[in-house]
Amino acid sequence: MDVDLSPEELAERLTMSGLEVDSLNRVEPAFRGVRVARIVSIKPHPHADQLSLCEVTTGDATYPVVCGAKNIHAGDIVPLAQVGAALPSGDLIRSVRIRDEVSAGMLCSEKELGIGGDASGIMLLPSDLPLGKGLAEALDLRDAVLDISVTPNRSDCLSIVGVAREVAAITGKTLRYPVAVVMENDEEVRGITSVSIEDPDLCPRYTARIIKNVRIGPSPFWMTRRLEAVGLRSINNIVDVTNFVMMELGQPLHAFDFRFLAEGRIVVRRSRAGETFVSLDGKERTLGADTLMICDGVKPVAIGGVMGGLNSEVKEETGTILLESAYFNPVSIRRTARALAMGTDAAFRFERGIDPEGVVRALDRAAGLMAELSGGTVCRGMIDQYPGTVATVRDIPLRVKRVGDILGTAVPEDVIVRILKSLEMEIDQDANGILRVTPPTCRVDIAREIDLIEEIVRLYGYDRVPPTLPAISVSAAGRTDEKRRTEARVREIMTGAGYTEVINYSFIPPVAVDQLGLDAADERRRHVRIRNPLSEEQAVMRTTMVYSLLRNAVRNADVGCFDLKIFETGRTFIAMGEGKQPREQNRAAFLITGRRYEERWHFSDLRADFHDLQGCVENILDLLRIPALSFRAGVHEPFLHPGKSCGVFSGEDQVGFLGEMHPDILSRMSLGDTLRQGVPVIVCEIDLDLLTAKYSAKTTFRAIPRFPSSSRDVAFLVRLGVEAGELLRTATDSAEELLEKVKIFDVYEGKNIPVGTRSLGLRFSYRSADRTLTDDEVNEVHARIVKKIVHASGASIR
Repeated sequence: MDVDLSPEELAERLTMSGLEVDSLNRVEPAFRGVRVARIVSIKPHPHADQLSLCEVTTGDATYPVVCGAKNIHAGDIVPLAQVGAALPSGDLIRSVRIRDEVSAGMLCSEKELGIGGDASGIMLLPSDLPLGKGLAEALDLRDAVLDISVTPNRSDCLSIVGVAREVAAITGKTLRYPVAVVMENDEEVRGITSVSIEDPDLCPRYTARIIKNVRIGPSPFWMTRRLEAVGLRSINNIVDVTNFVMMELGQPLHAFDFRFLAEGRIVVRRSRAGETFVSLDGKERTLGADTLMICDGVKPVAIGGVMGGLNSEVKEETGTILLESAYFNPVSIRRTARALAMGTDAAFRFERGIDPEGVVRALDRAAGLMAELSGGTVCRGMIDQYPGTVATVRDIPLRVKRVGDILGTAVPEDVIVRILKSLEMEIDQDANGILRVTPPTCRVDIAREIDLIEEIVRLYGYDRVPPTLPAISVSAAGRTDEKRRTEARVREIMTGAGYTEVINYSFIPPVAVDQLGLDAADERRRHVRIRNPLSEEQAVMRTTMVYSLLRNAVRNADVGCFDLKIFETGRTFIAMGEGKQPREQNRAAFLITGRRYEERWHFSDLRADFHDLQGCVENILDLLRIPALSFRAGVHEPFLHPGKSCGVFSGEDQVGFLGEMHPDILSRMSLGDTLRQGVPVIVCEIDLDLLTAKYSAKTTFRAIPRFPSSSRDVAFLVRLGVEAGELLRTATDSAEELLEKVKIFDVYEGKNIPVGTRSLGLRFSYRSADRTLTDDEVNEVHARIVKKIVHASGASIR
């Protein structure tokens, strides 16, 4: 395929089509002044036995060159570094006399030119190169290398042909596949070896060829150069072919030295538990019971799809090769590569999924190259064990109208068909605007209609899709805004009170519910378990936010910070049963412990208590205009101190809880140091969803009073179990129009009052909107209210 784009333009087009080009590197030779030349004659140096006098021509001139290499002959085409040339080593070529003979240049090896590792002799060039041409141009050494970031789903692009397929689709060109030329001899492969697959689930297909009479040696320059361009080093002509074809076609291959295959056959099976194997990297590995192994008649010789074995590697004296090309189960290869920590190039491709129908093409391509480069011969036929077919996707229905609906712009049907065919997809059209699309077997990422739409838009051009705003339900937007407004009010109050917002993971350890002492019937024990947790500390979704804040307190205490005011807004998750979505709740949690304020001389040791956090909760609910707020002691939370905790209510609906942590729970949570210092930890958690539902946007206005108020103070003696809120609710529920407000102004326990009681001082304020009240009016109303309180609570007037 001939591409008319510059490397920069091609990189841009590939990136815009979904193959992000990370970098574009220009490759330039590290020498200058080197030309293609032919050796006209060679004769011995008259004054040095190890040197020769060469007459070399570039077509337009002839030069004398003194050379010590022994691999050259008259007629060879060689690189000539002329006078003035510069080599990668930094040497400049000058005309010199060597043992009284003039040398006007230098014949170079691959290593001296910096284009290979062979320093054994002069680099011999192809005979068809034009004399006198610069070596960089003659060998096409100036190139551009694109480094492409391939996403995990695009395994088809982990090869040169895969990327070329994309380029052909982008440019409208026709892709030319590499031609596999296999010249076979008369010896039948099935008479030499056999393949048996004992576990077809892990290895659905295994193919093999035999190449005889190979000679192991260095690879030609064109191959080593291409391998080095993709970051692979040249090893020898046989191993290099397997790497070359893997990079070219995306099919990993492996070459076995046939001498070391016991019984001359291949057996594909699972490993046995405790079985050991030494891989090509020289490391001995102990295998589990589910590793796919390639074995001969006696022993393992390779870890299937990952790495070959040291006991069957190709050596200098190797004469016969068994070439493997197979399809392995991606899940099996991924599991094995992770378990053995062997992230090889082969495993990288197999675990993402290769083309099951490209196995034979790669086998033939590699066999033909091995025979060509090693002088070997390929035995007739191949072994192709394919006990079952690998499932591939066919006839995906694609609605033309659906393409426009998803993209927000109409794409003509003929354009859709052209794009899909450029990606080698087969299409059957019907009259109802539905296309039946069969992707090529190399596209393992395409299985649904939406996958096809993605292919269409990336080649149609994202820039051709007009930008539009998504349609959003007004009611849904309103609900979202209300939720955000509630969270914003919480942040406003808490940050204004000096609290710091924290953000924790929604994951907690399963033991959290035990540490908090939750009852067996508590719904907060119904965890949503994570299938693949990062650790046991993050194995389940949280059912309460208090635990996360306590862990924050533990981490702060570990570094000596015992003064803490923190809060968090987030979600909790309650499992609702198998196959059902968990119940998600938006909640806010708060924690305070230690000093109420930063240490200052004028309040050096004021400690935070229950009422600090209670005040913040009152402010939040007041700002949200939540009606009928009350705090009730009858609510039990197992992790809170029973005498120092309460429920938070709006009317008869509980919206949260508030209280001091139980000392036993703090000990379990490693907050013992806090206990020893006598510092309480107060927590609160409220239901933001319920608060959002109760939020009222209405603002009540009351005119500034024109007439004075009148107040009365009463001290009530009540039993210790009676809540002060009960007295306040009795007063406010009395429906007395003249009562403006009532509040507690004093609480006393101790001397001069009976044991088991306490004194609550209540202040009652009375006012009329249209007149100044007389003492008699106030006293009459006040007496009725006090009588109701005494009757309802059993209190007495002190």
